Amino acid sequence: MRIPLCCALSTGLLLIVGCSRDAAPPGGADPAATPAAATTETPAPAASEQIFGPEELEQMVAPIALYPDPLLAQVLMGATYPGDVADAAAWAAAHPDAKGDAAVLQVANQPWDPSVQALVAFPEALSVLGQDPAWVQRLGDAFLAQPEAVMDAVQRLRHKAEAAGNLASNEYQSVFTQPAPPPAAGEAAPAESTVIVIEPSEPEVVYVPAYDPNTAYGAWSYPSYPPPYYPPSPYYYPGGALASGLMWGAGIAIAGSLWGDMDWNDNDINIDVDRYNNINRNNQINRGDNTWNHNAANRDGVPYRDQANRERNGRQLDGAGNRDAFRGEDARRTEQRNQARASMQDRGIQPASSNREARDQARTAANRPDSRDAARDRAGATADRSAQRDRAQQSTDRNRTANQGSRDGGRTQTQQQRSREQTQRNNQSRDTARQQQQRQQAPRNNAFEGASRPSSSHQAQQRGQSSRQSASRPSGSRSSGQPVSRPSSPPQRSSGGGRRR
Repeated sequence: MRIPLCCALSTGLLLIVGCSRDAAPPGGADPAATPAAATTETPAPAASEQIFGPEELEQMVAPIALYPDPLLAQVLMGATYPGDVADAAAWAAAHPDAKGDAAVLQVANQPWDPSVQALVAFPEALSVLGQDPAWVQRLGDAFLAQPEAVMDAVQRLRHKAEAAGNLASNEYQSVFTQPAPPPAAGEAAPAESTVIVIEPSEPEVVYVPAYDPNTAYGAWSYPSYPPPYYPPSPYYYPGGALASGLMWGAGIAIAGSLWGDMDWNDNDINIDVDRYNNINRNNQINRGDNTWNHNAANRDGVPYRDQANRERNGRQLDGAGNRDAFRGEDARRTEQRNQARASMQDRGIQPASSNREARDQARTAANRPDSRDAARDRAGATADRSAQRDRAQQSTDRNRTANQGSRDGGRTQTQQQRSREQTQRNNQSRDTARQQQQRQQAPRNNAFEGASRPSSSHQAQQRGQSSRQSASRPSGSRSSGQPVSRPSSPPQRSSGGGRRR
């Protein structure tokens, strides 16, 4: 069957686009020796892909929006490595008394990202993050794909908590405002003109607040997206259930565990290099690496939710540069692809640059009137040729059947003729044998036998006279035969045993 031209061209376009591959980026540093803050090879995308809406973002950040800025920064960084956060939460549950810088030093040899190792200093926060790994992964995906939108959602909730009377400075925290950064060109002005900053009241002591997001922010703006509530552990917050407002646990003394901080002006996270190097002795960074960047090598294979991060970080895993060899990419295949593209261009066909464009071109070619008419004509011609082949095949089958019947009929007639001739010969042979037998076995008791042949009767009579004469001769004149000697008694048989007595 002949394939229509439009289908063939469409298939060629899809093959060419599917075989095209982007050049693999240069190999990154060793994951074990490269901390998160040192991964600065790839800049952030110019425009963020909107994966979550404002209502979803507020729902996700509600349990942590009232954390102090340094701790909030550590949580947002660590959430981009959800597998490590789950392991750290399990470790903290097994070591409930480990906290502060001492706990971070205990997990220095764990294969976790440094931002997750820093969270071990705050078991109260890990007890919340460990209750819902899916929420942690969504939070990290949102911060990777929409960092500006996530930080804006945090500010909206903080203003709501302040308006509800649940956010103010006290002995545990210092709350103050600063002017909001001006919007970028082409962007709308932020809803709030000020930015609320939350810092520990004492730089070396951090208190982790516990609160119910359903009451801390006043009336919730999105009833269809209620915030999740993860109850605090009674081990760290003794004193009963939380009714409203914020509840505080014991203060945690830190010196180098918190090395990140929120940068509300640039919508990113700043890194305190000195603190980072003091606590992460196995992973030192340069002084110029003072802005956090995600390290895909510590993602442990967890897929990215947005296309930009898939393209930017998907090829930075171990062995990513060797994928082309498994896909059959070589110089010969590239040359063949280029030749096919040049041949299509010579015929007036522009190769597509993407799979979507190839499908659109194929759909357009299939919907053209001339293409449909040509396709119908080709389909009709193909049907006619198929009908002709069927008729020719049927005629051949009939002729073959007739010839076979003729041969079978001739063989049948020949066999029947031979059978009749054999039957005649058999009958003749039986008649001849019967006649011979009748002649040989003529009856001898016929009284009139020889009446028609006097000579035969005379000979028979003479034979009888000769017999009488021979019988009447004396015995001496007869010829004596061979004398026979027989024993008078039969010989005795010998007995098998001894002599009988």
